[in-house]
Parts: sequence; C-alpha cells; structure tokens
Amino acid sequence: MSALPDPVWPVLVLALIQVVDGILCLRPVAFIARCFEDVHFPRRYWWVMAPLKFAAAAGLIAGIWIPYLGVITCLALVLYFLLAISGHLRARDFGRNLFLNATGMLVICILTPLASFVW
Repeated sequence: MSALPDPVWPVLVLALIQVVDGILCLRPVAFIARCFEDVHFPRRYWWVMAPLKFAAAAGLIAGIWIPYLGVITCLALVLYFLLAISGHLRARDFGRNLFLNATGMLVICILTPLASFVW
C-alpha cells in the first residue's frame, strides 16, 4: 500500500473547499463574520483564518506527491474542526454553523484519507 493518496480526487475536492473557504475568510463574508461573532472568536484574530485555509489546501495538494503530508494535513483539519465544534457548543450555537458547516467539514476531513481504503 502506498503512502500517497489513491484516488486523488477526494484530496483535490477537500483542497478546493479549503481554497474557497480561505477566499471567503479574506474579508469575511457576512455569514462567516456572523459565525465568528456567534462563537465569540476575537476579531483581532480573524485575519489568521484565510492563511490557515490556504496552508491546508497547499498541504493537501503537496500531499499528492509527498508521502503522508496529505494525511497529516487531514488530521490537522480534523483537529481544527473539532475545536470549531467545541467553540460552537461552548457558545451554545446549535444552528447551521454547528450541524451543517463544522460537523459536515469534520466528516469530509475524516473521510478524505479513508477514501484510499474504500476505493
């Protein structure tokens, strides 16, 4: 079994999601700004989110050729979304941001490296 992803498409889809999310976080669009506010994420740190998303996308793309980098990046994204979910729970934000966005992304990040075993 190879340490490189096969098939590659789940990694590319997750990387594309991260790029789009990074673009939306550059100057947070209304629904992202509202999400940050709902979980009481300090405004002075909002700028960090876009570079994190772009770094995740870069790690996923590079992981296509660098063994285990994609898996490590997926694990980092799993941790990120676990922290996001805990932030939503702590803020009692039980709406769309928790159940659709954060939990949905957690599932995608968990399934992406597992796709190599399924296909």
